[in-house]
Amino acid sequence: MRKEDFLTELEAIAPKELALPFDNVGLLVGTTRGEINRVLVALDCTDAVAREAVEFGADMVLTHHPLFFTPIKRILPDDPSTKAAFTLIRNDIGLYAMHTNLDAADGGVNDVLCERLGIVDQKAIGDERIARLGRLSRPQSFGEFACGVEEKLDTRVKVCGDTNREIVRVAVLGGSGGGDVRLVSDCGADAFVTGEIKHSQAIEAAELGLCVVSAGHYETEKVVMSTIIPRLQKKDNNVKYKLAQYDKTSLASL
Repeated sequence: MRKEDFLTELEAIAPKELALPFDNVGLLVGTTRGEINRVLVALDCTDAVAREAVEFGADMVLTHHPLFFTPIKRILPDDPSTKAAFTLIRNDIGLYAMHTNLDAADGGVNDVLCERLGIVDQKAIGDERIARLGRLSRPQSFGEFACGVEEKLDTRVKVCGDTNREIVRVAVLGGSGGGDVRLVSDCGADAFVTGEIKHSQAIEAAELGLCVVSAGHYETEKVVMSTIIPRLQKKDNNVKYKLAQYDKTSLASL
């Protein structure tokens, strides 16, 4: 696929205008390659992922999290913050990130998370239109629901709230969603699934009567990456995609 056409397809999946103002999305590392034939897909572009891209013969790395959030003054091969970028540039491999725009997009992180957890009739809530609020197909105890989240996301969860409480309306926000506990409570959620939440935010949720499942930043976002591949393959089956083997870091198991 021509590089320009590939970038157009990525923009269609997660339009850049959906990204939050602080974010850094789109083509972050350029490449002189005119054709995109192999793409490595990962949540993060770590040094291990960059090296895997070289081994795979990738033309492009597609990630959820951007490689750069703050200005970089130098790119060095032995600097942990830039060694991945150094490897990509040295091997003429591009890097494209879809972050908060993919969180907000239709069929993005939070829609896929709802589907995985059996949450139906979801809708975008809040001014940023990123979090989703939907309902369970049947009422469940919060404890039963939390166990289901643990199983469906293959993770270990932490919970805040009465495990015997019956819940129906559930909000989700993959990644760091603790700052939205008041939003989802005000929108009528009985429970909230997010990746991580601060202690003070969990206290606020308890005061609001909101049950919370903290299921891991990595685990609540990784679900979307594999779904992007078939969407892109519908446009051009000749491009080979691979989910990065070395994407998961030790942080995911905490």
